[in-house]
Amino acid sequence: MGPDRTSMEPAQPHKPEAEARLSPPGKKWRRWLIALGVLGLLGAPGRPASADPVCPDSQTTVSASFNFNQFTGDQPFRLNTCMTTSYGPAWADVLVKPENFLQCKGASIALCYYSGPGPVTPCDFASDKDTASCTCYEVPGGSTYFVDINAILNLDVYLATVAVCGIDGSGCQPRGPLPAPVCDSINKNTLIPGADLISTFSLYLEGQIPIGQTQCTVPALYAGCMTAPCTRTGNIDPTTHLPLAQCTCPTFDGPYQLGQTLSPQQCVLDKNQVWSAAYAPGGTFPPTPPGCVPDTPGPSGCPLLSPKPPNIPPPPSNISCAKVCNEYRMSGNQRGVEVGFTCDATLCTATKADPDLVAEACAGLGTSSVSEILKLETEVGFSCAASQICGCQPQQTTNEAIFSLNERQRARGISPQCDLNGTLCGAQPAGIPTLSGWVMIVLAVFLAVVGATILRRKPIA
Repeated sequence: MGPDRTSMEPAQPHKPEAEARLSPPGKKWRRWLIALGVLGLLGAPGRPASADPVCPDSQTTVSASFNFNQFTGDQPFRLNTCMTTSYGPAWADVLVKPENFLQCKGASIALCYYSGPGPVTPCDFASDKDTASCTCYEVPGGSTYFVDINAILNLDVYLATVAVCGIDGSGCQPRGPLPAPVCDSINKNTLIPGADLISTFSLYLEGQIPIGQTQCTVPALYAGCMTAPCTRTGNIDPTTHLPLAQCTCPTFDGPYQLGQTLSPQQCVLDKNQVWSAAYAPGGTFPPTPPGCVPDTPGPSGCPLLSPKPPNIPPPPSNISCAKVCNEYRMSGNQRGVEVGFTCDATLCTATKADPDLVAEACAGLGTSSVSEILKLETEVGFSCAASQICGCQPQQTTNEAIFSLNERQRARGISPQCDLNGTLCGAQPAGIPTLSGWVMIVLAVFLAVVGATILRRKPIA
């Protein structure tokens, strides 16, 4: 058994204080300089994929018995082979402390948390059992998702994220003030070249499939799907109505936790199947978030503004509303629609009846940063509310798109945010009369017909 198959027992006594080490507050700007330097290497032509990594915090390296060549081809990519924790490398998906869980928003992601025996989301071993092919749900863009800093499989992005967030992630959202570089890489689909989307964690299905926990203490192979590359299949799950993706997840041998409450006898599957899992030594996975999660349905999600009209809180003093509004403006797609607004209007009232509308409304949101929007909504504890709190105004084209999406949600029996709190109502497209307009047109035609009839019947003198 090679070094990549070692048990997840610590290679040396675990030192939480080492995991928590951060740069002094006065040197935060240095993190950004280091991160920019590391990210600048991502596009460097001819960069050897086999170059020895320079791991942070005196981390050692291990060899990997798998690769992602079927995705990356000849594109620059370096697998993260650093021992990101003393319990295992990046593909062990180890969460040492809650601060390791970084908060992101933007692109659609794959959710493999529930994958294992099937029938909807099975995980099947590859012939060598070094990876598993896992069917996962595709969560639409716009919804908040989380990334374990210890499980970033792209070495350069890992180094850049550690440089900004600290080795434990505590310097970045949601527990710190800074956006994590890994979010931008996932949103722009550069984390693993050739992948359609990336597997992370989301609470999007919490209301439909409850979060559970099973401790599997006997070491065994499991699939570590965090930041794994995925391909869209074109298939739709008939229960959640979400698209399904196929993800290539590395496997690791060690103790782990499952995302469902089961008997420990079910920790190891038969029929060549394996659980998608993670390991939180001494804790649970996922960790409890520090507060409600914005732009997320279910019990953990933040509420909408209320009542109608809503009580709108002031923006926190550490939030730049100019930056928030600029992020909305920069979210424009090829049709000139500012996706940040249309996504807010549709996402937070979505049901199983309209995942296609949400996908349409939020398509392309990851192409530009929405970190200040997410930071604001996290601090105030409201979903799909940043534009209202900062007074950001959509353009006419965007207002027309919002109006159309609201009408289409109503046609499916869904009350859009406009109906609930009077915000993000959009505007009737130019040239299409409103109901009162149609009444006036019909009345005018009726009077004209009546008038013409009277004139024809008037006797000639």
